[in-house]
Amino acid sequence: MIAYIIRKLLGLIPLLLATTIIIFLLLKLVPGDPVLAMLGTQGVEEQIYRQYREELGLDKPLHIQYFKWLGRVVQGDLGRSIITRQKVGLMIRQRLAATSQLVFSGFLLGILIALPIGIIAAVKRNTIFDLIVTQMAVIGTALPTFWLGMMLILLFALKLQWLPPSGYVSFSSDFISCLKYMLLPSVTLGLHLGTVLMRQTRSAMLDVLGKDYIRTAKAKGLSEMTIICKHALKNALVPIITVSALQIQRLIAGAVIIENVFAIPGIGRMMMDAIHMHDFPVMQGCVLVVAMLVLFINLTADILYAYVNPRISYQ
Repeated sequence: MIAYIIRKLLGLIPLLLATTIIIFLLLKLVPGDPVLAMLGTQGVEEQIYRQYREELGLDKPLHIQYFKWLGRVVQGDLGRSIITRQKVGLMIRQRLAATSQLVFSGFLLGILIALPIGIIAAVKRNTIFDLIVTQMAVIGTALPTFWLGMMLILLFALKLQWLPPSGYVSFSSDFISCLKYMLLPSVTLGLHLGTVLMRQTRSAMLDVLGKDYIRTAKAKGLSEMTIICKHALKNALVPIITVSALQIQRLIAGAVIIENVFAIPGIGRMMMDAIHMHDFPVMQGCVLVVAMLVLFINLTADILYAYVNPRISYQ
């Protein structure tokens, strides 16, 4: 198991290197001049323009710019914002808590919805409950998250006035207010995740419930709850973990939109602001952090595979 984890960690090194190259090159293709974004487009003297380009290292060849940027990244220096002159790493750390809180609460809500309903739908296959769950899962998967978020704001915030329409309160400062502000965005993310995982849970459980060892367990007189929880669910977890890992990545991407819909000061909103202002160091830092989170999630999923099915660790 330990050797398996070490192999996976070593495999991350070329992936991280390739990720930095892709991020650097793609952001270089973004239209706009960072120097003009910092100085403005009106009345900029040529000498001052060149001086700032030299200060930012933009006068160097592309490969020199990349290796200098990579060297700073390895040391934990993501540069400074062109607009605010703040350290990008500090800006991301200040926003990371809001994004983590949103993604975690959305994922937790999705799991709490998906697992019990998906298991019950599989056990009660071809019943009215199963039909309703299947149709609701199809509808929930098709709904765009930004549209669902706006509909929830219109209903629960503006019409019923039960919850605030936007804003953010940290978990540590006021727990009750945090729940109020985080409920609508979490439901928006969690419902979409829940519908996808619900279908996968139902499908995986149906496949497992038809196996011979399940019939053997029933023949031994084991209770239905024991068969489902101890035998069926554990063996159905591998495909569920796979889909969960993929959906967490979509949650992180969806958080960029949801943070703007609900005015949550997270990394996604900071990234959108940086794009509008052509703040390239902030854009690079945000995309790099998100990419590293995705790679970490994939690594966690691989480790969970090996824990659920030890045979994987020997492959």
